[in-house]
Amino acid sequence: MLNSPIIGFYSGTHADHRGRYLHEIQQWPDEPLESVHDYIQWLFPLPERSGFNVAAPVLNRESIQELRARPDLQENLRASFIRMMNFYGLEIRTADRVTVVRTPQFATKAGKWLSPGNHNHLRITRILRCLTVLGLEPEARAFFGCLAEIYEDERIKPIPVISDATMAYWRKAAGDAGRR
Repeated sequence: MLNSPIIGFYSGTHADHRGRYLHEIQQWPDEPLESVHDYIQWLFPLPERSGFNVAAPVLNRESIQELRARPDLQENLRASFIRMMNFYGLEIRTADRVTVVRTPQFATKAGKWLSPGNHNHLRITRILRCLTVLGLEPEARAFFGCLAEIYEDERIKPIPVISDATMAYWRKAAGDAGRR
């Protein structure tokens, strides 16, 4: 096993820079998920340094390979994704293929993030890119597909809450997984 902070965090053996364990963050209610801003870089790490959280882990080739190869780490990443989907009022469904759909609580939960320039749009970009980098391309593709539907619904409104630029960032973050 690779000795790195993110592998330890996703294995459940090490805490993040504030002493929080993965399972604790995954169990948070919605309020801290909205108001705390330094956990998302741990739940969805990237190969690039965070411009916001200097204590955030940075993926390297070895950590990416281990996160992609170990089923336990993949399941823990999937659990982080499921938790954030619930926060956004979305749900993952698996049958023949993975899909992400709006829940009956979507309208209420979307009030936290579906507004012009909302900081959650940056979080969504991070989530899409992380899923793609770490081997959960079907989940990234499904999430992007749901976001594309929301974007299309918003485009007909006088003031859309998702800009064309935001959608372009999401498409790029999803990479090949985001192509429809």
